Amino acid sequence: MPEQQSSYRQIMKATSLFGGVQVFNILIAIIRSKFIAILLGPTGMGIAGLLTSTTGLISGLTNFGLGTSSVKNVAAANSSGNETRLAIIITVLRRWVWVTGLLGMIITIITAPMLSRLTFGNSNYTFPFIWISISLLFVQLSSGQMVLLQGMRKLQNLAKANLTGSFIGLIATIPLYYWFGIKGIVPAIVVSAAITLMASWYFARKVEVEKVVVSKARTIAEGKEMLVMGFLISMSALISLGTAYIVRIFISKTGCIEDVGLYAAGFLILNNYVGLIFKAMATDYYPRLSSVSYNNKLCKDAINQQAEVAILLLAPIILIFLVFVKWLIILLYSSAFINVIDMVKWAALGTLFSGVSWSIAFILLAKGASKLFFWNELSANIYILALNLIGYKIGGLTGLGISYLFGYILYLIQVFTISNIKYQFNFNREFIVIFVFQLFLAATCFAIMKYINNPLSYIFGTILIVISMFYSYKELDKRLGIKSILLLLKNKLNKK
Repeated sequence: MPEQQSSYRQIMKATSLFGGVQVFNILIAIIRSKFIAILLGPTGMGIAGLLTSTTGLISGLTNFGLGTSSVKNVAAANSSGNETRLAIIITVLRRWVWVTGLLGMIITIITAPMLSRLTFGNSNYTFPFIWISISLLFVQLSSGQMVLLQGMRKLQNLAKANLTGSFIGLIATIPLYYWFGIKGIVPAIVVSAAITLMASWYFARKVEVEKVVVSKARTIAEGKEMLVMGFLISMSALISLGTAYIVRIFISKTGCIEDVGLYAAGFLILNNYVGLIFKAMATDYYPRLSSVSYNNKLCKDAINQQAEVAILLLAPIILIFLVFVKWLIILLYSSAFINVIDMVKWAALGTLFSGVSWSIAFILLAKGASKLFFWNELSANIYILALNLIGYKIGGLTGLGISYLFGYILYLIQVFTISNIKYQFNFNREFIVIFVFQLFLAATCFAIMKYINNPLSYIFGTILIVISMFYSYKELDKRLGIKSILLLLKNKLNKK
């Protein structure tokens, strides 16, 4: 049990650390958006959004997903204990982020006139695109530094790099918007990317890596796996973006522009405030799973542990959403967004299934099964797209929430079947009990909020939230020894 307890504590430590980072980044994004809105107005926000989304697309096509794929290689080399092997992988990675970063930069410079015409309908933004091209190089180089920290599980330095880059970037860019207005957008984008690079370099240089000589031939050979896997990962991400784009177009053609805004707002809430749990966990989970990817039994244990913690943390948050979603929407947006409530409630139920499927799907990346990962994601996007189109056609926005739920139920079945056949994965009894109980509470809460009138619905819903929180606390205490941690902290404070 001590070894298992240590593993659970590592999961919680990373989740709490990067959960805080995600919250901080969300606050920074809100503050930045507010300043842009005040200083530049809707026109400035539109220009900034078009510039960053266009260059973001080029970055997605040229960075070969190295920020994700190479984590596996660094983590595996680090866990082997072979310092020379680790140094070779890091050297290869650093060379390839230069190559891919320069590729993105050069393509942006060459296509700048075309990008300006396609994006803005004229050639006025040719030079802005040329200037912004350097940010693609900066972003890719900083990505390589972050991979080093993540793969070697230097989590505190990784968190500090994220926080420092975000905070200084905010402080440095606001004066540019204030002094130069719309003309400050391009310098702000470049300066922000440069600051992120400097922050990541500062903390990555603290990690001592053996100096090695790596030939061109070996750089190509070692980098091939990273590039192939990364390219398929980036293609999967682009397919997901394409799916979301088609759904938005379908909603605007079949329904109205207002529904597009409501759809975007509803899922933005889920992705930002529920999805931050996934982002926080992934930072440590992916390299940890990669380090044991050679052993199916160890992979099974790691996935079950991660899935247990994910559900225990997610379930109370989902119940809070189910009960108080109306007031959250009014607080975050306005009463004009009330029509999105039912969609968010159905999608919140689906988040339980996405949390479990998310925990399993990482095994494909950890095992380096890049082709299988690509086809898995492609097939999932096809039926999720079909469900979304049918759902909206039949049930409007509520239909989109229902399609999200059923889409992730199907996706869970899919990734479980694949991992069971390929890697002998299955759920342990402890996880099944946790999942079924929390799903029962969530489904009951959903029914109460839908069919019982106020104020009884809020009373019963709050009771279910308390039950879910208490159950999660008890189960986490079994795995983490929360009481012993609190007692230890108390004793330290008393001594001080």
